[in-house]
Amino acid sequence: MAGNYSYTITKKEKLSNAIYLMDVKAPRVAKNCYPGQFVIVKMDEKGERIPLTICDYDREAGTVTIVFQALGASTQLMAGYEEGEAFRDFTGPLGHKSELIDMPREELSKLKILFVAGGVGAAPVYPQVKWMKENGYDVDCIIGARNKDLIILEDRMKEMVENLYITTDDGSYGFKGNVNDCIKDLVNNQGKQYDLVIAIGPMIMMKFVCILTKELGIRTIVSMNPVMVDGTGMCGACRLTIGNEVKFACVDGPEFDGHLVNFDEAMKRLQMYKTEEGKVTLRQREGATHHHPGCGCHDENEEK
Repeated sequence: MAGNYSYTITKKEKLSNAIYLMDVKAPRVAKNCYPGQFVIVKMDEKGERIPLTICDYDREAGTVTIVFQALGASTQLMAGYEEGEAFRDFTGPLGHKSELIDMPREELSKLKILFVAGGVGAAPVYPQVKWMKENGYDVDCIIGARNKDLIILEDRMKEMVENLYITTDDGSYGFKGNVNDCIKDLVNNQGKQYDLVIAIGPMIMMKFVCILTKELGIRTIVSMNPVMVDGTGMCGACRLTIGNEVKFACVDGPEFDGHLVNFDEAMKRLQMYKTEEGKVTLRQREGATHHHPGCGCHDENEEK
């Protein structure tokens, strides 16, 4: 399946029905990456560039852990790769590390932090709570999913988090309800107080978490996962509006102040990328900030 490529899969684990974990040999990335950053994986010469948040890393072993959900054609193909096979490209680390990493220790020690992970969002949350634990800080964490089968990394998270709350929409495991219901229960019924919420998951989940935390007066950071292509800000695919400014998730993020993110615009762009007509419309509308052929919105005939 794979050619003579360098980035070998050293471990593969199926976390749920369509969610996979892989450890990939990538010494340079492992040496330089931090929680909050991501990589772009390309399986072979013709493969699509797939952005994936770094779930974990082992600097000594030179490995980086990725977690992905096999939904589209490319991730389904990736799920077919086995231990010992290799990827062509494993580009990173990309994006900015979590702001917690560089925060003054005295300031960080005073914060009461709640992490909120929706679905596969548990993967990018994990390295942050792990870093906090290793540096002597206790945090709370919610992992939410539609049902019990979609809860991932629970055992790993328990080792790093003092208070871990599991919530499922259908009540098949843990608290019955979505992550917002759980946040309301913690704050309103259990008397919890938080200075900072870090929410990572589907855009619709992050949007409603931010609506709630704004009402509660809790500063909130989100990790945005729009369409990305080159990871360097050139293609414009991951364009976002943060407050009144245009930002690009790959170079300005992926983490942003959740109360400033225009989620409705971001979700609309995500939907438009699913059709050729939508891609062309975005390219025409966004002009010079959306020009790279790799994003799929480019008409090659106009370049000739």
